[in-house]
Amino acid sequence: MNTRFGAAAGPFLIWVVAMVLILVAWQLLVWATGLPPYVIPPPALAFSTLLDNWPRLSVLTGQTLYETAIGYLLGAVIGFLLALAMGQIRVVQRLVMPALIISQAVPIVAIAAPLVIIFGFGITPKLIIVAWIVFFPVVVNVLDGLASVDRDMLNLARLMGGGSLRTFAIVKLPACIGPLFSGLKIGATYAVTGAVIGEWTASSKQGLGTYLLTANAQMNTAGVYAAMLLLTVIGVGSFLLVFGLEVLMTPWRSRSTAPAWAQWKPSQPAS
Repeated sequence: MNTRFGAAAGPFLIWVVAMVLILVAWQLLVWATGLPPYVIPPPALAFSTLLDNWPRLSVLTGQTLYETAIGYLLGAVIGFLLALAMGQIRVVQRLVMPALIISQAVPIVAIAAPLVIIFGFGITPKLIIVAWIVFFPVVVNVLDGLASVDRDMLNLARLMGGGSLRTFAIVKLPACIGPLFSGLKIGATYAVTGAVIGEWTASSKQGLGTYLLTANAQMNTAGVYAAMLLLTVIGVGSFLLVFGLEVLMTPWRSRSTAPAWAQWKPSQPAS
């Protein structure tokens, strides 16, 4: 367990250093260009605006975070189950895959308008938009994982008397865990974008997306950057959370031997 946490801690520290470097580059850009704060506010001004408006921004952040989390979970579950069905039943894959590709070719903003007409200005359109963005990378990656299962492993499982369900559970399902997390990490980075687009087009409750529009209309550049900081934290935090779960659930990626508790040891002969 300590090894797995150690494997996850290194990339987390790298992300922290990367974000610090971005803030330093931001400040250097302000100094180098000499642009006024209403064009590019320095990081200190954006953070101070965030702190001054935190009572309101915290509520808006909670709303956007709720939309992102629920929509993300819906998209991940639907995408995973659909990929399993498509991987097991070829007819389903041939019928559904073209429709999925066509659906992703339609701009998400164009989809938002019909969703508002059908479901109104509630939370449902926003959840659908987030799920719409998340489920496709999950479907594609899980399908790739199922398609790349070692055929020798499948043949060996069948020769040992494994039925279709048991072979699926022991061989195929573990093989798609890695690709699943690849899709989940891609979806985590885009889920917050879907929530913001949903708030722009189908919002009855204010979130960080609506705050961005209001601050932009009022020429409140520091407020815009403060909201961008919060959205970045949500996106990066979501990615790191999924990455941490991946490290915990795929220990074979960080070690070549089984944990001590899982290692088989022959019994000592009686003296």
